[in-house]
Amino acid sequence: MHPTSSTASTFHYEIKDFSFGRILDENPNFHSVIVLGTLPAPSSLQSSETYPSKEASAPSESAAVARLPAILRIERTAFPPSFTDGLSSGVVASTRLIEHTDIYSWMHGWLERKEDLPDVKINVIFPATEVHIRKYTKQELLMVTETPELYDRVVKPYIEAFPASRTQWVRDVVDGKSEAERVLCRTSDFLIFPDMKWDPSGPISSLYLLALACGPSIRSLRDLRGGDRGHVGMLEEIKEKAYEIVAERWGLGRGSLRMYVHYQPSYYHFHVHIVHASQAGMMGMTVGQAHLLDDIISMLKLSPTILSELTFTYGLGSQHGLYDAMAAAQAELDVSRKGGDRVRQ
Repeated sequence: MHPTSSTASTFHYEIKDFSFGRILDENPNFHSVIVLGTLPAPSSLQSSETYPSKEASAPSESAAVARLPAILRIERTAFPPSFTDGLSSGVVASTRLIEHTDIYSWMHGWLERKEDLPDVKINVIFPATEVHIRKYTKQELLMVTETPELYDRVVKPYIEAFPASRTQWVRDVVDGKSEAERVLCRTSDFLIFPDMKWDPSGPISSLYLLALACGPSIRSLRDLRGGDRGHVGMLEEIKEKAYEIVAERWGLGRGSLRMYVHYQPSYYHFHVHIVHASQAGMMGMTVGQAHLLDDIISMLKLSPTILSELTFTYGLGSQHGLYDAMAAAQAELDVSRKGGDRVRQ
């Protein structure tokens, strides 16, 4: 398997060389599992010190061959449109009855191997850093309140401390060094391309695109501004271009898309998630993380600096880099609220 990136000639690996370490997370509802292990290091990165992870080392790891941490997200693929036609031509190779009562039966089934019907989709992060491992590890959520003051004191320094290397893959996409053939639309302000989580061979209802800002100045929703020199024009163009793309390629009309922005985002380079309106149950669409693009545009038209002045409440995972500082800050907010209550009494 050769990852699509500017370094594809350097990072060569095969899934069969993966050495399992441990399960990071699993989701029966989405038929997916995320595992941590190791893969042989490419010749250009023969030192695991670059990507340290004591937990990633597998018992069978050989000292003669350096190995680096790798994360695999494996999920059952959705049925392609051609699947139902195959039901009458032997696509279900065999079955085994589980139980039967009256007119109801349920059974396990095994599908015939076909090139257009893959069993699973595998996303790979390699080499994976400790930040990646923490991000994909199952974690408890804490709802936190972020005031503008907390943003300036806690969150903004956290964002500014991120090394440029963490978003190098974004720069590679923007600069056309990687995934250039997948870009569906490119303007001077943004580009739109399929998200890696989308399997295009599945039903159109699983559609998942991403709009990525070309410039690095907008790191999160907090940086968006209205006014004559603000970002409303770019946001409205993202919306219009997205609808043009899905109308031309997939025959989808107005109202067929859900577009939203995460806060906190998974990486601090502004992007908009574009999914089919029928999608439901995705973690990234939950209240407390997803903010509809239309609502953001409306707020910025109402007040150009409103997103820097609002207090946001959102969920933080226990493995997030902001978790400890924001959890401690909540105690300060509670004390402040109680003090204000006593003054009013």
